Amino acid sequence: MKLEDHVQQALRTGTLPGLPDRPYIDGRWCAPASDLWMETFDPGTGKPFARVAACGQDEVDAAAESCLRAFKNDWGRADPAERARVLRQGAALVRAHADRLAVVETLDSGKPLSESRDDVETAARLLDYYGGAADKLQGDSIPLGSKFVSYNMLEPVGVTAHIVPWNFPLFTMVRGVAPALAAGCTAIVKPAETTSLTALMLADLLHQAGLPAGACNVITGTGQAVGDPLSRHRAVRHVTFTGSVATGRQVMRNAAEHVASVTLELGGKSPAVVLADCDLDHAAQDMIEAIYLNAGQVCSAGSRLVIERRVHQDFLEKFIARARGLTLGHGLKNPNVGAINSARQLDRIAAMVDGARARGIRVATGGGRTVDPGSGVGWFYEPTVLDSVPASDPAAREEIFGPVLAVQVVDDAQEALAVANDSDYGLVACVYTRDIQKALSLARDIDAGQISVNQYFAGGIYTPFGGNKLSGFGREKGLEALRNYCRVKNVTLRI
Repeated sequence: MKLEDHVQQALRTGTLPGLPDRPYIDGRWCAPASDLWMETFDPGTGKPFARVAACGQDEVDAAAESCLRAFKNDWGRADPAERARVLRQGAALVRAHADRLAVVETLDSGKPLSESRDDVETAARLLDYYGGAADKLQGDSIPLGSKFVSYNMLEPVGVTAHIVPWNFPLFTMVRGVAPALAAGCTAIVKPAETTSLTALMLADLLHQAGLPAGACNVITGTGQAVGDPLSRHRAVRHVTFTGSVATGRQVMRNAAEHVASVTLELGGKSPAVVLADCDLDHAAQDMIEAIYLNAGQVCSAGSRLVIERRVHQDFLEKFIARARGLTLGHGLKNPNVGAINSARQLDRIAAMVDGARARGIRVATGGGRTVDPGSGVGWFYEPTVLDSVPASDPAAREEIFGPVLAVQVVDDAQEALAVANDSDYGLVACVYTRDIQKALSLARDIDAGQISVNQYFAGGIYTPFGGNKLSGFGREKGLEALRNYCRVKNVTLRI
């Protein structure tokens, strides 16, 4: 079927046939141990369209045993060139099934189809990228003099766990699983309860690509029933987690019980610094994507605008005009802005904006719940701007995770730096300026894991991504991500 056929079928019936609902363990779909199921909802309609198994400890144990066996007997011993071949074949299969994957991702997450298609292609590129790195992981030698030979080997850490969020289900899964597989590790994936389907589909595609049974298992279920025992499991040697600070802390405690390493990406309240000398039209257009991509449900969203006072009003007029021109609607109709992923998240966004309004903060545009204008249903929130937000206000300090921009006004670049760093988070930041000296000095001094200049989402899959402070630690993407899944062994010989 072509993309349009999938779209029309989903719009007509509310779902697609043949969607997976069981855990994928040891290279096959497995009957869950209990007859418990979770409905998965289409955020664009607010109605259920599929179900997945509510797994628990039995499935965690089975997946861990399967993964450990695959690591010891198959994938962990595979030639690097074979790992490269399988990952690249996986990329080819993702592209071959891209239309169906994109439609399912939109049904599951609520995002516009164009964004889902980009996510699917990015997942394929990640598999290609780490496939290209699999046979280039090299150790090094250490000069100890003529009587010794000393060298370091890079070894896979073993079984890895990947606890994936709901905002970028397929992309975030591949972001962790691809480098883990490239390094020779095996992987257990626990997708978010509300967005499990493309993770299950990808596991099957990777198996079709030649990945040995058990090398990538996917278990659906709640964080308490699956995520918690998975991060505690003694077979797991590394946990990669993306999600809230509170859950990240618990994951780290669980992993510490058996001294497993962790990578934590825990969100942010990222500043976009707009200086008066920048191209305001470009900055205004770029910031539309920075805050309203995926309805603002992006860990690295530009959720704080830190702007010089002398261009504050001019910029805001340009930005608000663009924000008011954005279309909202069901993701399969490909609007500019899609739905909020869940009713619970919509309630949270609305409560935070209502609280800001009650505290006297001006809502410059938006500020309310809405629905798909075509159907009158769904979980939607208007693209919103909160103007002149004090640094101490929760709207400037807490992650809203929705289409809400908090504007903070400053007098100069020095104050902009202080405001940008006045946060418990430190994930990303962007600086808009024509002054290279200001750009470089702010990039040096802003406390964040990734800085861009004059384009918010710059760098892509090739640049290391991760945060400081409450945004977590460890880096994903780029070659740096491979370090998460390798351990160093030194060998020294006297000759």
